[in-house]
Amino acid sequence: MPLFQLTSDLAFPRPELAEPEGLLAVGGDLSVERLLLAYSLGIFPWFGEGDPILWWSPDPRMVLLPEDFHASRSLRKLHRQRRYTLKLDTAFAKVIAACADQPRPGQDGTWITREMEQAYIALHEAGFAHSVECWDGTRLVGGLYGVSLGACFFGESMVSHEANASKLAIWALVEQLRRWRFTLLDCQVHTPHLQSLGGRDLPRKRFLRLLKDAVAQPTRRSPWRFDDDLWHAMD
Repeated sequence: MPLFQLTSDLAFPRPELAEPEGLLAVGGDLSVERLLLAYSLGIFPWFGEGDPILWWSPDPRMVLLPEDFHASRSLRKLHRQRRYTLKLDTAFAKVIAACADQPRPGQDGTWITREMEQAYIALHEAGFAHSVECWDGTRLVGGLYGVSLGACFFGESMVSHEANASKLAIWALVEQLRRWRFTLLDCQVHTPHLQSLGGRDLPRKRFLRLLKDAVAQPTRRSPWRFDDDLWHAMD
């Protein structure tokens, strides 16, 4: 398959034209408008410091359907201990910076470049990107951020400074998304961590069908807040 060079036009090639590993296009920009178009088509940016902007649509695609989420016994025990406070959209810039600084096995540096940070902060300010934060008092101990369109949440990255803190954040998010009738949580690529929570790989064709239905729904823009009774309902 050819690698497509994007121009200043706000357009993408069809995701089905991606190379076998998922790489679809190069170039363009990280404007709010282009990012929203990309996500609505099942495309996302992923590139390293000093590289051109690369756009991906992998096949298969890892997703987490809200009804499939699995909370382990240890995660439920942590929840019952009430050690942490979970919040939404109170520290987006802090969460994305923490995700960028999180060491990852086999990864030299981070793909969350300063350019990416600024782009997603702009998405957050426009009401389309959200953070989930796990706090121990005033200390951020875990969390995640992602993009929301219609009834789909596109998870981007997570961070954990305490055992299972990011898993607790995902669990709370999934429960809130379920209440808001979200149908899809996109995890992008397969990881054992996400699989342990109920994530599964779908053929890109099926993912795109689910995505089309999800993004046709109204978008709930920020600021997001957890329902007051959510924490106890998770017991």
